[in-house]
Amino acid sequence: MAKKRTRVRGLTPDQINKFKALLLEKRREILGNVNFMEGETLRKDRTDLSSMPFHMADMGTDNYELENTVGLVDGERKMLIEIEDALSRMEDGAYGVCQGHNGPIPRARLEAIPWARYCVACAGLSEKGLIVEEESSGESGDTDSGDDSGAEDDMGG
Repeated sequence: MAKKRTRVRGLTPDQINKFKALLLEKRREILGNVNFMEGETLRKDRTDLSSMPFHMADMGTDNYELENTVGLVDGERKMLIEIEDALSRMEDGAYGVCQGHNGPIPRARLEAIPWARYCVACAGLSEKGLIVEEESSGESGDTDSGDDSGAEDDMGG
């Protein structure tokens, strides 16, 4: 009870409620996407006719589609973790506070990315690996060894 705040670094309760609604809507959208992708992948459960010959090209296409779907679902899972963490920060009274320098995250950034953990400057530092990230929800189990933190596979630097 003592941790809850009515205002977080300039955000009014109405603004926080607006961001909460955006986060909940995005979560619903992602869950729908994941359920659809999983359903499509499982429904494609080899509707081959037994009289049709097996083609290696078909198998390759099926494998590619499966790997692509798994990659998309993994990305959506990571987004869900970020959304859940943002909702937790709302409950803790820390929503809208940059985890890099503890200053406010501008409202324009929160409107664009309501699950944002960092202001733009700290987000850039985080992408370069210059900010040690906390484990989100304890889900990943990865440790930041400096070489491959599981963020973006050597994209951009």
